[in-house]
Amino acid sequence: MRPIIMLTLPDFEQKQIIFALISDGDKLSFKNDNIIITDSDGSIKHQSTCYRLFALLIVGHICITSGLLQRAEKFGFSIVFMTHSLRVYGFWGIKEKGNVLLRKKQYDYKRLEIAQWIVANKIGSQLSMLKSIRQKTKVIEDAVENIKTYSICLPDEKLNLQDLLGIEGIVSRIYFNAVFGDYGWTARRPRVKHDRTNCLLDIGYTLLFNIIEALLNIYGFDLYQGVYHRQFYQRKSLVCDLVEPFRPIIDFRIRKAYNLGQINEEDFDIVQRQYFLYGKKSKPYIGWLLEELLSYKKDIFLYIRSYYRAFMKEVSINQYNQFKL
Repeated sequence: MRPIIMLTLPDFEQKQIIFALISDGDKLSFKNDNIIITDSDGSIKHQSTCYRLFALLIVGHICITSGLLQRAEKFGFSIVFMTHSLRVYGFWGIKEKGNVLLRKKQYDYKRLEIAQWIVANKIGSQLSMLKSIRQKTKVIEDAVENIKTYSICLPDEKLNLQDLLGIEGIVSRIYFNAVFGDYGWTARRPRVKHDRTNCLLDIGYTLLFNIIEALLNIYGFDLYQGVYHRQFYQRKSLVCDLVEPFRPIIDFRIRKAYNLGQINEEDFDIVQRQYFLYGKKSKPYIGWLLEELLSYKKDIFLYIRSYYRAFMKEVSINQYNQFKL
């Protein structure tokens, strides 16, 4: 098996993640080692060097040249294609395709230690987020104490997958009610978007998902082979696993946006009782969500790299790295 050339932390810290909102007639092309986005009149809207690009997230429909796709492979950056509602419909990116040993280890792994480690790390992040709130209400204080009682349950060799799912579900209900209870919160319903908060959570989690996916591809993971989220048709279960500890980054920023008055009800369109952000109205929201995520860029990179190394070496679970919010 050929050796894997890994992206180093200093290299990654210099890389850019670009989010492009595309208008009708825009074109994406390549010239002199640069990514160029032009409008229908040929005027340049954006230009970035390929040497510093890690991922290009494109929202909307755009003409793209085959030369650009070749350059994406050459320079090692990913292109993610998304609809205006931020549903991913295409991915073109660098992938390590020859890591047979890694995939064999993935397929052979049947235990629950890593799943418990992921859930414990997520609960730890949720607790850190709640503790960081300066003016704590009685609801928040009670949530912290309640969640602590569940956090000490992990790890536990006696727990099965259903037990673990139950613990995560109970903690999440307590947590979300504490975080967003002052903003009309009813429940977390992924992809239903029945209110503004769920709409924004979906947007933020989608951005996070795409970053984690791009990093996992570098090492050659089978994204569909999870350790906590089990196999389900066309679900990238491993990505779903490893986004979990980082979700509170998004939650915290949305709560902060409410407090700063950055969320305007008039920006949201309601279609069949679902909330959506379209076009230019979505730009500031995507901007501050992506900015918050990128402030943790180093932490996310180190987390995925350490996960790969620990998994390959089959070290004990207490040697796996923990993300600390």
